Amino acid sequence: MLTIVKASDPIAVDRINLCIYAAPGLGKTSLGFTAAAPLLLDFDRGVHRAAIRKDSVLVSSWKDVTEMTAADFAGYRTVVVDTVGRCLDFLSADIIQNNPKLGRAGALTLQGFGELKSKFSAWLKMLNTFGKDVVLLAHMDEQRSGEEIVERLDVQGGSKGEIYKSVDAMGRIMVDARGQRVLDFSPRINSFGKNPCNLSVLPFPDPHTLTDTLATIIRTIKERLNEMSAEQKEAQGLIEEWAEVLTDFNSAEDFNRCMDDLKKAPVSVKMLAMKRAKALGLVFNRETSYYEAPHATAS
Repeated sequence: MLTIVKASDPIAVDRINLCIYAAPGLGKTSLGFTAAAPLLLDFDRGVHRAAIRKDSVLVSSWKDVTEMTAADFAGYRTVVVDTVGRCLDFLSADIIQNNPKLGRAGALTLQGFGELKSKFSAWLKMLNTFGKDVVLLAHMDEQRSGEEIVERLDVQGGSKGEIYKSVDAMGRIMVDARGQRVLDFSPRINSFGKNPCNLSVLPFPDPHTLTDTLATIIRTIKERLNEMSAEQKEAQGLIEEWAEVLTDFNSAEDFNRCMDDLKKAPVSVKMLAMKRAKALGLVFNRETSYYEAPHATAS
């Protein structure tokens, strides 16, 4: 008999994937070591710079990764990938070495990027089958969009989308207006974020004294996800998808093309769209219900 899970029924979450990104030197690796019983896969060879250091694996090639088994992770509860961008570089090199047709001048072809996404997704799923929480650490890349500076994950090709889809939550370490480091999971108009549990902006911890910060965050996310219904998760996911899409909107045409969908979107999505349009200097024409460039209104 078919087992149907009602929309109002909670879905058990016993392990999650999490992504933390930041500019260099803000403490990503140190934060990673505050997860529960972590094993850090050091692709960047920067573990020696961490404020605190626990068990780690110095990765020298993708072969080191493919030879890992569940037994290697026995006794650990969290796998920390530092950094996911460098991890993908190792995987790219391995793909080209095994099939030179998938590379050109040392870089992946379009078909090669497809192979990259497929293999990375399969590897991440393998870690999940070991029953471990997975933390992906990533560098931040800044790109200009009009007058705005947009923060992105510093990873190659279309892998950003794969990472975004594969994680349950995504946060960034940033410096606020007071010059203090904070951890923010909410999607912003100029940065990625994934905050299904409405976590507040958190002060960045001193890893020497708050040694279980990430463990607490992961536990909180699991608890809150287990309290949410499937309908709530879908609504939150819609908001986060729009937040990601809106960062690529650069003209009135981009907004107008999606206007029918925007009209049906939740109020929080409409507010994000209004902020993005304002940042681009666009004007909403109430008669036509479409956005216009400033010069079109002035004439």
